[in-house]
Amino acid sequence: MIRRHIVFTGWVQGVGFRWRARNAASLYGCTGWVRNEWDGSVTMEIQGEEAQIDQVLQTIAQSRYIHIDGIDSRVISPLPEERSFRAE
Repeated sequence: MIRRHIVFTGWVQGVGFRWRARNAASLYGCTGWVRNEWDGSVTMEIQGEEAQIDQVLQTIAQSRYIHIDGIDSRVISPLPEERSFRAE
């Protein structure tokens, strides 16, 4: 299990990004959170198996309204007690 801290830039606010992320994370069994930032980016921390996280990211990117220009991702320490994925 890994946890990633990811910052998305592009057309990512006001297009259902957080809703899509929450639903995809639940579908693929990931935990974490997602939130809009003041600068127009979206930050996510997501935890699960690498393949599960990849599926979540692919699902988000396939949305017809979301346009991701950049992704800054790094691995961080997992939170074993976390049990759900939430949109903040």
